[in-house]
Amino acid sequence: MKLETEYLTQEHLTGFANYKYSSLDTSPLSIYVMHPFWNKVVQYCPKWVAPNLLTFSGFLFTVLNFVMFASYDYYFYASSDDKPEYPPIPRWVFAVAAFNIFMAYTLDGIDGKQARRTQTSGPLGELFDHGLDSWTAMLITVCMYSVFGRTDHSVSPLRMYFILWNVFINFYLSHWEKYNTGVLFLPWGYDASMLATIIVFILTSIGGHEAWKFELPGGISAGIMFEMLLYVSALVSNLPVVLWNIYKSYRDKTGKMRTLPEAVRPLVPLLLFFTIATVWVTHSPSNILEKDPRIIYFAIGTIFSNICCRLIVSQMSNTRCEILPWILLPVAGAAIFSFLLPDLDLKTMYFVSVLALGAHVHYGTCVVRQMCHHFRIHTFRIREHSE
Repeated sequence: MKLETEYLTQEHLTGFANYKYSSLDTSPLSIYVMHPFWNKVVQYCPKWVAPNLLTFSGFLFTVLNFVMFASYDYYFYASSDDKPEYPPIPRWVFAVAAFNIFMAYTLDGIDGKQARRTQTSGPLGELFDHGLDSWTAMLITVCMYSVFGRTDHSVSPLRMYFILWNVFINFYLSHWEKYNTGVLFLPWGYDASMLATIIVFILTSIGGHEAWKFELPGGISAGIMFEMLLYVSALVSNLPVVLWNIYKSYRDKTGKMRTLPEAVRPLVPLLLFFTIATVWVTHSPSNILEKDPRIIYFAIGTIFSNICCRLIVSQMSNTRCEILPWILLPVAGAAIFSFLLPDLDLKTMYFVSVLALGAHVHYGTCVVRQMCHHFRIHTFRIREHSE
């Protein structure tokens, strides 16, 4: 596969050259707990270690978790008492998972600090970081599903599908917000959700999946409780804040001041993808979501990450966002094909997953190589004068 494809135009590269990072983190948990901890940790990191190497290593910890849970609980039945053919996940797996998330979270927290220590801050590092985070959103969330699984005390694969979309939309909104305001307002929910994930994995490693088989007053199970928390936090702490920050940027004339059609333009590809994927999944002739939910979660998570990366490129380079990423065309075609030939429904989804993985890795690799060539830097190596 050719890795010299130039996805970035000259306008993109010029925009990146003029880019200045601007973010605002108001989370008390982040300010008073995590940043002081990361400031201590980064002091132990040798100055010859490239920040992007920390970012990528953290990402690999989440990939390891995904592969580990897929091998022990591919169909999310391991925590089901009525499915004896699927043995429970060993408790040590949850302990390893907690460690992996802690490492991923820590490395993600110190990569920017390492960049400032080594004077290697730049647009590539931010794009690399946030681009991988958009993929991590799926990897971590799907791993959490194994704690509760497809049981009476959890949610169905279809409800998990919409939980994933809730996570995706909230992640996307933060970058849509920056596309219009020029400032990345770091959501409070990120730090809380990462710590909650670590705690849940630790508790599961101690008490097993049985520890979550309880009901709150009103017949609310642990799985449904987490589902409700995710939706409520999105509706209370994220969406209103995003809309308020965008409104304020127009009121105070501090943002990009785009017209309404241009301001909402990045929402179009996400809405199109959500519509195509949801129609396919909910009206699947062979009910593929019940047969293999993991491959569907993986496919939509990978395609979402690709769409999100394109938005991040646009907002960082201050260019117009793509309205129809090409990846949506084969997905729409595959969805139609699955309705015409129902027997090939699941195989079509496997094809889409492989295509999405290949296309996304190719896009990411080519964009990084192109930026490295343009700025005359290395992805995983620091120039000698920066040490």
